[in-house]
Order: sequence, then C-alpha cells, then structure tokens
Amino acid sequence: MDKLKKSLKDFLRIKNYSEHTISNYERDINRFLEYLGDKKIDSSDINTSIITGWIISLRKDGLGNRSIQRNISSLKNFYKFLFKSGLVDINHFESVQSPKIGETLPKALTPEDVEKLLSFEPNTFSEFRDKAFLELLYSSGLRVSEAVNVNISSFESDLNFVKVLGKGNKERMLPVGKFAKDAITKWLETRNKNINTTDALFTNRYGKRISVRAMQQRIYKISIAQGMSPVSPHMLRHSFATHILESSGDLRSIQEMLGHSSLSTTQIYTKLNFQQLAKIYDKSHPHGKKENKTNNI
Repeated sequence: MDKLKKSLKDFLRIKNYSEHTISNYERDINRFLEYLGDKKIDSSDINTSIITGWIISLRKDGLGNRSIQRNISSLKNFYKFLFKSGLVDINHFESVQSPKIGETLPKALTPEDVEKLLSFEPNTFSEFRDKAFLELLYSSGLRVSEAVNVNISSFESDLNFVKVLGKGNKERMLPVGKFAKDAITKWLETRNKNINTTDALFTNRYGKRISVRAMQQRIYKISIAQGMSPVSPHMLRHSFATHILESSGDLRSIQEMLGHSSLSTTQIYTKLNFQQLAKIYDKSHPHGKKENKTNNI
C-alpha cells in the first residue's frame, strides 16, 4: 500500500495539476486505498470484482452518480499512469463503466408563462414568423429542428394537421391548435407578399429556410423582451408535454406526439411523478377508484 501512496505523489507531481484538481485526486484515490486497507486487500490482488465492491461502498456512503463518476475517473487516470510506468501488470480500471449522470431536463413553463411569452402582437415580417413558430412549437410539441424543416405542403386538412419528419426519418402526423393555426395563417399572408417561390414554411427575408440557430436566438430575444428569463425552443416542447400530461394523463398519446420510440423516455421527459401516477390510477383503473362511503360488510 505504501508503494501506491508513493506512486500517487509521483503521479500528481508529474501531471502538474491545479491545487483544486490535486485535492480531488488525493481525496478520491486515498478513499480507494483506505477501502483496500479496510478490506485487507493487497494492491496486487485488485480485480474488477474488488473495484465493483468499492463502487458499491461509495453508493452506500451516500455518493451520487456525479461524485462516483469523478472517483472512477480519478482512479482510471491513476491506474493508466501506473500501467504506463510498469508499476502494475494489468489496468483493471480500463474496462470499468461509470454510472450515467441523469440528463438535466429543461424547465417547463407554466401556462401563465407561455401566455406571457406569446402575448406580443406581431407587426413586422420577422415577428409574424416568430409568432407562428412559437405557437407551432407549443401547439404540437415539435423539436426545433423539426419545426424549421416544416414545409407549407406538410399541412393537411386546412392547417389542422402537420406532417413532421422526426428522428430516424420517422414521420408522424400532429394536430395543430387554433392559436397556432391562426398565427400560421397570418404569417403566410405576410410571407406570401414578399416570398412565394419556396415550399419552406419558415424563411428569412431572402426566402431561405431559417436555421435552428437563428430561431434559438430569436426566441431568446423575445423572452427577454417579454420580461422573462431566457426561454429555449426545447422548453416549449417540454411545456407542451407537461401540460398535456397534467390535464389528460394519457402518456401513450404524448409518446406518439413527441415521437419517442420508448415509453420510458416519455416518462423521464415529462418528469412523471408518483403523485401524478396515483391520480391517473385513481381516475382510470377499475380497482383504483375510491370506495363509496357505504361499504358492504
């Protein structure tokens, strides 16, 4: 064990890390060495099974995925150094998989926030386009990349439905709400006065299809102008899913509208919680309904 502790000092000296990084490495690696000492495991006997036991011990100590991932990364770098220096014959940490850190989901706007964001009255070419774009995102839950690729010919039944090409080139047909339909109609009137030679729905002044980056910037500016914190296109998609879920509890339909291949993705995306599940169960399951006050004995 003393051999590894000496190697740790050499490792940190050679790497010339910052004081903060050195402190993290020392804490993480010494935690592992203490685990080996407590278990009376010789450094030459380390294998993947022992490493797994150490990771489990980190979990029992209350460390989250991010902290565990950092600990594993520290040991991976340390053992890579030991292996290259010829101090160990096998680097068992090379094949160790770190736990995934949960994706940070975008904040869902409240219905009042959405109303505030969309309350501006368009007066210019760009504003009519932006209003239609925002309304469509929230109305139908589109990804921003899907929305910029919508064509005029993508709509069916007098703008009541729009055909979208999603991930994996999978098509889905989505309903278009009244507010979105009205905003798109006004945008087309404005657009066709200036541009009528392209099928792309959302264009710039030169008739070129608008880019994802351009619309992200436009939505950012609109939210600031409306006195709000910055809003991203994905927040509107997330808000669409959350608001539909809260009002209907129909997770399957939301999965189809969002274009998710797995229902579990939809559950994570909409932050479905146990309280919401309980409400859906009580409302819909035959054996989940509350009993009447009069009970048969």
